Amino acid sequence: MEAAAGAGKKKLRRYWEADADPPAKKPRDGGPGAQGPLAATKKRVKGLPASTKGATGSRAAAKKGIKGSPAAKKEIKKSLGVPKKGVKKSQVAVKKGVKGSAAAGKKGARAAGAKKRISGKQDPFPGAAPISWHKVKKFQRGRKSKLEEVSSGRLRGRLASMENKMELAAQQAARAELLLPEEPGFLEAEPGEDTCTIAQADIAEAVDIASAAKHFELTLEQFGPYRVDYTRPGRHLLLGGRHGHVAALDWQSKTLLCEINVMESIADVVWLHTETLLAVAQRRWLYVYDNQGVELNCLRRFHSVLRMELLPYHFLLATASETGFLQYLDFSVGKEVATICTRGGRLGVMGQNPANAIIHLGHSNGTVTLWSPTVKEPLVKMLCHRGAVRALAVDHSGTYMATAGLDRQLRVFDLRTYQPLHALVLPTGAGHLAYSQRGLLAATTGNIVQVYHDVSQQLPRKPHLQHALPRPAHGLRFCPFEDVLGVGHGAGFTSLLVPGSGEANFDALENNPFRSRKQRQEWEVKALLEKIPAELITLDPEQLGQVDTISMEQKHQEQVERLGFDPQAKTKFQPRHRAKGRSGAGALLRRKRKVAHEEQRASVRKSQEKKQKQQPQQQQHKSPKVVTPGQRSALERFKK
Repeated sequence: MEAAAGAGKKKLRRYWEADADPPAKKPRDGGPGAQGPLAATKKRVKGLPASTKGATGSRAAAKKGIKGSPAAKKEIKKSLGVPKKGVKKSQVAVKKGVKGSAAAGKKGARAAGAKKRISGKQDPFPGAAPISWHKVKKFQRGRKSKLEEVSSGRLRGRLASMENKMELAAQQAARAELLLPEEPGFLEAEPGEDTCTIAQADIAEAVDIASAAKHFELTLEQFGPYRVDYTRPGRHLLLGGRHGHVAALDWQSKTLLCEINVMESIADVVWLHTETLLAVAQRRWLYVYDNQGVELNCLRRFHSVLRMELLPYHFLLATASETGFLQYLDFSVGKEVATICTRGGRLGVMGQNPANAIIHLGHSNGTVTLWSPTVKEPLVKMLCHRGAVRALAVDHSGTYMATAGLDRQLRVFDLRTYQPLHALVLPTGAGHLAYSQRGLLAATTGNIVQVYHDVSQQLPRKPHLQHALPRPAHGLRFCPFEDVLGVGHGAGFTSLLVPGSGEANFDALENNPFRSRKQRQEWEVKALLEKIPAELITLDPEQLGQVDTISMEQKHQEQVERLGFDPQAKTKFQPRHRAKGRSGAGALLRRKRKVAHEEQRASVRKSQEKKQKQQPQQQQHKSPKVVTPGQRSALERFKK
């Protein structure tokens, strides 16, 4: 009975549990089992924590039994999920847990705009990875433009856009440096061991087989001494003996391309823009051959040539003759560009700056002169040695120049200030100098080849590497993109291993050692289209991209001289014809005088107005003159 009575009796509930179990509403159409939308919403609500299901004691404690500040009670209510007065629990559940609500829609909208991953996780480090400033500076070229000095808004915008693109390119190059496949070589000695005592045989034994094969020696005693030259990709080698022997070969595969004897003494040999053409400076004239040894051209205007330098981006061949003439040949069209009389005597020392294509000449009076094909006088003249200059070389960045003279000094100059950095006295003086792509300096003193490391910072007192040749050296050249130094001497040719001298990675679009015949032809066409005119050779190539800040007065004067009249001058006043006798000679003259003196009247009117404004101010500043009674004259009594 009690059980039945208890079951029939209505269960008492707390006021905050009023709608914890709401009764099911009857369907409007009277169908059995129909439920309202609130009941359907309740089914979709996820399970609540245990504290919200049946723990009425905890709720009572949160409302009544807990002592403390109102802030503490409010915090406990918030943690337990106790709803506010007048708010039903089911409505709270709908706001928090129902899928498809407004909050869920906003969250989904935010997630749709973010970058999604396959795993669904957010990137903890969004954006591009930071790059060290030193790495970015390595790939930057030139100085930034001064935008505040540009008056044109359109030009300022273009320059700003260009600066942003250059900065982005430097950052991308610095970030992609991690992906470079090769690393430069190096030579490490054991503790207490000196690197200059390491022999080439020991280096060849320590490296791999492919690198060891790059150390070899050619014995050619009959036609020596030899001048050497490598192609820009570093694949082919050219040898020229003083007694007329010329040989071109693929030195890596040891494949001979051609071998001829010109039956005449040879002063210098050089490859042209590709491995299919080579130039030979013979005793009388300059000759051009192909890679099969066939004579293509004889340039009789270039006679008694001693040294040659190739300017690849300008398609120019610079020659220095025994008679003191510096000549430029554009071999893309077969035309002589410039002939300059240096008045410096025999030109046996020659080099070029790879950064700006300026030719450096060494003279017997100890000076080094810098030349451009468009200027008949030297751009710079430097006194480098007390005696004659024997050799010079410029590094690939165009910043440092090394010279050697008869005073047995090896000196390094900074081409930015044209001042010497440091000097080193050699036992017999250097006869030949060469810079590698990574800044190593090679010097020959007789039959000894010495390689110095990091000479731009401080010239070391002892060399980094050293090697003895069978005969005195006559030619010296580093192989591009290889740790190889080629030396021509009286007994032939020697290929030395110099770890860390060449660039480890090459640009396949610029100099590709593994390019095919078709790729070489396509590169040649592209290079001809991008050929730089000889007129653009200057000491500072960055000036070509700057704005010409010539004065407006000079521009106006040049325009007047060119046209013969001033286009900005005002036209003469021509009075309009008037009827009824008002265009007579006297009337026209009066009108012309009136217009002619109008500007003069305006200037006079302005000056008068200015004087009138200044007079009251001057009177205010003047103090009244005080006259003592003893100084008054007899005429003061007549003043009113």
